[in-house]
Amino acid sequence: MTKGQIEAQLSEAISKFELDYMGRGPEKIRTIILQDMIIIRQNGFLSISEKNLAKNKDGVELVKKVRTSLFENSRELLELTIKSILDINIISTYSDVSTKTGEKIVVIVTDHDLEKLFE
Repeated sequence: MTKGQIEAQLSEAISKFELDYMGRGPEKIRTIILQDMIIIRQNGFLSISEKNLAKNKDGVELVKKVRTSLFENSRELLELTIKSILDINIISTYSDVSTKTGEKIVVIVTDHDLEKLFE
């Protein structure tokens, strides 16, 4: 498979993961493999309730706290999903949510340069 095909397969699997375990999938997702990292950029994944809640400072903190907690509780499943596509070891996984733009970024650091798989 090509790098683009793997990135597309990862995007599809992560969208399904978001829907199944987080309750809502993104409207748009892009996955990029860059050296030893997998970068996942999701847009449009906040619910209408979360968007309304995020209109003030306390609501923003609450949305971020809930989303972080949900992510941490299902992080192992996300990592298994990625490992089912790429036979790799994951060193660490990071995630952040922007309530302003409705964007979520996930960065997965692996134990080797993934781009060398496609040379």
